[in-house]
Amino acid sequence: MANLLRAARPQLPQRWSAACLLAAALGGCAAPTPQRYAGERPVLDLQTYFNGRLLAHGMFQDRLGRVRQRFVVEMHASWQGTQGVLDERFTYSDGTQQRRIWRLTDLGGGRYEGRADDVVGVATGQAAGNALNWRYTLQLPVDGRVWEVQLDDWMFLIDERTMLNRATMSKWGIRLGEVTLSFTRLQP
Repeated sequence: MANLLRAARPQLPQRWSAACLLAAALGGCAAPTPQRYAGERPVLDLQTYFNGRLLAHGMFQDRLGRVRQRFVVEMHASWQGTQGVLDERFTYSDGTQQRRIWRLTDLGGGRYEGRADDVVGVATGQAAGNALNWRYTLQLPVDGRVWEVQLDDWMFLIDERTMLNRATMSKWGIRLGEVTLSFTRLQP
């Protein structure tokens, strides 16, 4: 394996190799923040977008990019002041169903908290511009056991009805795969 890697590596002068490695290392450490999207429009306001009926279509891809599961989510959302409820009903491509009820709190300043029965502790979110970044630990049933996996969840509002969502799932810092969703707000 090492010979294959050596053979595939382009022969660059030593100073270029070191510079490329340093640039790659620094680039990998620069994770995006929601503030990066502060100037993007339309502005994502969770109380406005997650209010009423929504429909989402999604898939889970493993770390090799293989689609492992497809699903549809029917959602009903409502807010009373700064407190919101997002009732999600999942139907997976294998016919199984799941329900998750999020209890959301708008903390102001684009900051949010969320709780659900299968979320460990509190999900934290930060919104800016058209983006929201959620981070949380989810209890995920796998082969008769429950794994605690971390999600780094990014949502981007495209227009008043459409939002795209991409979440990276990991355990012990190892990337397991990605969840991709397309949300649509339904007309009342």
